[in-house]
Amino acid sequence: MPRPEVLDRVKDAEQEADEIVAEAEEDAEETIAEARERADEIREQAREEADAEAEERLEDAREEIEAERERILEEGAEEREALEARAEEREEEVVEYVVTQFEEAVHVQT
Repeated sequence: MPRPEVLDRVKDAEQEADEIVAEAEEDAEETIAEARERADEIREQAREEADAEAEERLEDAREEIEAERERILEEGAEEREALEARAEEREEEVVEYVVTQFEEAVHVQT
């Protein structure tokens, strides 16, 4: 094979190798870009899921707090009613006591 032909074949092989390397570099860059995009999508999805979970937990906590609030208010109302009933039961006794004390105080002064 003549020398110029060999040089042409070497040049062609080098050019083909350069094209293969350039294509591989482009493929690598595309793969990296796709991986970065996918990582961003995964992060966004994870963020959305975390936000949804946090909102759900917050709503559960609000419901628990509201239930506890209602329970406390109900207990308070029951206690108030019991105190009012006891006060009404003792009202006559207290009136008698006050009248007796007043009468004794008046007798002492006379």
